[in-house]
Amino acid sequence: MNVALNGRGGKVGSVLGPALEAAGHQLVELEDAEVMVDFTAPEAAEANVRAAIERGVPSLVGTTGWDAESVDEAAREKGVPVLYAPNFAIGAVLMMRFAADAARYLQRAEIVELHNEAKQDAPSGTAKTTAERIGGAEIHSVRLPGLVAHQEVLFGGDGQLLTIRHDAFNREAYVPGVLLALERVADLPPGVTVGLETLLD
Repeated sequence: MNVALNGRGGKVGSVLGPALEAAGHQLVELEDAEVMVDFTAPEAAEANVRAAIERGVPSLVGTTGWDAESVDEAAREKGVPVLYAPNFAIGAVLMMRFAADAARYLQRAEIVELHNEAKQDAPSGTAKTTAERIGGAEIHSVRLPGLVAHQEVLFGGDGQLLTIRHDAFNREAYVPGVLLALERVADLPPGVTVGLETLLD
């Protein structure tokens, strides 16, 4: 597949580019792309997605801190799918799913998310999405050198504590989710779809 990768020189993009090529995909410019993948910065993501929509190119977006709903109407009008995933690590998606299940039985929860100090948005998109799915929770954000992407959801109940945690120790953790999304993006409806879990059986 011909893939336009925005953010190729970034922390995720520098890992994702070689992984896409190793999986048989070709990295091309947007005008030659079948899919656009964006791992850039919040201030760049919307313009990048709109440019892809104008060309009728589906988008996979892992950039957080921007309003994905802002492009939904344009994507629907052009008949183009846009998948925004706050986290492409399959383990993180399962963490959110398990947390949503736990919230049915343990209603008191708080979220601690930890990322490298260079991460621009706080709280992270994953933490915000998790909070929404469990019916709300206070989020504590940590930004320190040496971290990659870590999150735990703590559920407290009488005499018990349940902790659901995911740790990404390097950016390779996102590769399987992006490859899965590339295979399935054409099956998505026009407009914005949120979450990699929509592609998991």
